[in-house]
Amino acid sequence: MSKQHTYVLGLNTYDHDVSACLLRDGEIAFGIMKERITREKHASGFYKRAIDYCLEAEGITLDDIDLVVRNCYILPVPEMEDRLVYQDMPGFLPEYERGDAFKHPWFRANSNKIVTISHHLAHAYSAFAVSPFDEGVVMIVDGVGSYRSDVDETFPATDTASPLARESESYYKFSGTKLECLKKVWMEPDRGFLSDEFYNMPGLGALYSRASSYVFGDWNKCGELMGLAPYGRREQIKPLMEIVDNILTVPRWTPEFNQPYIMDSPGKWEDSASMRHWEDMAWRVQDDTEKVLLARARWLRETTGAKNLCIAGGVALNCVANGRLAREAGFENVWIQPAAGDDGIAIGCAYYGHLVVQGKPRAFEMKHAYLGKSYPEADIKAATEKMLVKVQIDVVRSDNICADTAKLLADQKVIGWFQAGSEFGPRALGNRSLLADPRQPEMKDILNSRVKHRQPFRPFAPIVLAERADEIFEGRGNSPFMLMAKTVRPEWRDKIPAVVHVDGTARIQTVSEDTAPMLYRLLKEFEALTGVPVLVNTSFNVKGEPIVETPRDAMACFLTTGIDHLVMHDTLVSKNKLHRFVAPVLDVYMDVASLVMSTARA
Repeated sequence: MSKQHTYVLGLNTYDHDVSACLLRDGEIAFGIMKERITREKHASGFYKRAIDYCLEAEGITLDDIDLVVRNCYILPVPEMEDRLVYQDMPGFLPEYERGDAFKHPWFRANSNKIVTISHHLAHAYSAFAVSPFDEGVVMIVDGVGSYRSDVDETFPATDTASPLARESESYYKFSGTKLECLKKVWMEPDRGFLSDEFYNMPGLGALYSRASSYVFGDWNKCGELMGLAPYGRREQIKPLMEIVDNILTVPRWTPEFNQPYIMDSPGKWEDSASMRHWEDMAWRVQDDTEKVLLARARWLRETTGAKNLCIAGGVALNCVANGRLAREAGFENVWIQPAAGDDGIAIGCAYYGHLVVQGKPRAFEMKHAYLGKSYPEADIKAATEKMLVKVQIDVVRSDNICADTAKLLADQKVIGWFQAGSEFGPRALGNRSLLADPRQPEMKDILNSRVKHRQPFRPFAPIVLAERADEIFEGRGNSPFMLMAKTVRPEWRDKIPAVVHVDGTARIQTVSEDTAPMLYRLLKEFEALTGVPVLVNTSFNVKGEPIVETPRDAMACFLTTGIDHLVMHDTLVSKNKLHRFVAPVLDVYMDVASLVMSTARA
């Protein structure tokens, strides 16, 4: 029997945000982040479970894969896997995964069908290869990329970086499938304690992570830092970096920054005496970052004359900076990869394989990020029917789930919304979302106290009907991936206060009927009831956990939080009177999760 399809698999491996993306004849079939399967946020380690998810979803085996393209930003994958054999590095390959890794046919494989590429090259392909543009330029900015010695692309030879310098920024132009590197910015290694940690290196994304470590004790809290920035006072801290004639200078930090967050310090973070200083630091690094990115983008446009800009890399998740780039950099169009961080590396690897290794033309545009598999009704039924789950809930099949849900939302209920395939990337875009009414300012506190348990300064985002967005938010253009911050028009701020940040902005997601039909219908029903075509949208999870993937995950989160109702497809689940008595007995999350998940084995 002849093979029906050509399959390319892209992988981000070993360090944070391990992920897989499967192409079927050049189009994305499925994509998944390992964290959604293992329930460990930013999961690292071996990639078998992400591969298996994609293969199972497509109904194929390893033998059906024609090409595998991988990246690991620490080292090229073959060298990384050699080291994992003789070194104990549990952060990259925990003991419980070593057996699976060593038995896997792709581990340390010597095969022409398995290719490794460098980090920023993978980011670049994730950005332009699935964009709507035939030609344009690409901006890649992240915390740290590959060593210069490991970069396997042609770049300008005028730089004098050492072999151990790391990628910090990369700039390209493209036409069709052709990609040309115009500039790379490197970070040189430094001496001293923890000097090999990227956030101590002199780079744009590295500096943002350094400030995140200073304020939150974690380099990967950059989103929180962005949310804190509007509370800071202007110019209270001297600039942390400077760009002149397109040359970036990042000075060393000095002892004047003497108020780092200490993890074991008593009291709550938000009650610290250093809070004012941290707010000022957040403002400073955000302002510096925006200025540098604008300078780089304007240079890129003036150098090439390009009209279209594509962006990826972890810094591309900074929606405030993205909004400024869209407004002020002078490009006609800006497109940002929804999985701009290292999870999106899998997409870039896959398309490098399709376009470069296989020599195929570009033909696919990434119009949505719903790359997960859909779960059958049997899985939803199973998640509701375990005995100690069933006694706590009422289950109803709805003939018009969007209308019924809109009524509950208008009645100030918090809804867990579970539909079709999960989103690929860090944002919940309406298939694994918590939804609420934006008309009451108290809704932000309700979501935080009942479910999210986040810092009170962090804003919640709105979803809005695409055709109504320009009426409510300043600045034209769609934002389907929640990666642009826009100013809320003054006449709407009192109408949707739950999604307006302290600076009058909102991180919006525009919803179109062709890419998210169920979410679109829900917004239309809510608009018909309230006159407001906007809902609060936040990820379906609690703080510190990944977004839910399966019906079992959704049920576990529903039963252990203050979510009022759970909607899975057209099934409406509500807590009954027994829940208040049963839930305290099962008050440890893992107990409830295990209870729900054991359904699969029952």
